[in-house]
Amino acid sequence: MATIIIQDKDPSILEVLAIALEMKGFTTISIDTCDEELMLDMIDKARPHVVMMDIRLSDEDCINACKAIKKKYPHLPVIALSCNNNIHEQYDKHGFDGYINKPFDLDLLYSILRSHIQPAS
Repeated sequence: MATIIIQDKDPSILEVLAIALEMKGFTTISIDTCDEELMLDMIDKARPHVVMMDIRLSDEDCINACKAIKKKYPHLPVIALSCNNNIHEQYDKHGFDGYINKPFDLDLLYSILRSHIQPAS
């Protein structure tokens, strides 16, 4: 099944997402920082199908990490996780391919991820 890197600063959200995704057969890799070099190194090694990142529009770390990821891997889907009320208006301006509102609906989460994961040939 697909590999997903999950980034969030909140360890409880990382744990819940990892459990929910692994229950559906996804392989997950969790990280609690938006460090660009670390993110790119993880992507180089894990070759994920999707990256999910927690963004705060007032904090540029994850926005800058997304831009670095998209520069090196333009076809790798990067999904924003956010509790910002206007994320639906802002995610694409920062290079993200989609968004998931927090708190998240699991069925919607699975649907969004599947829409970004290409079926095996």
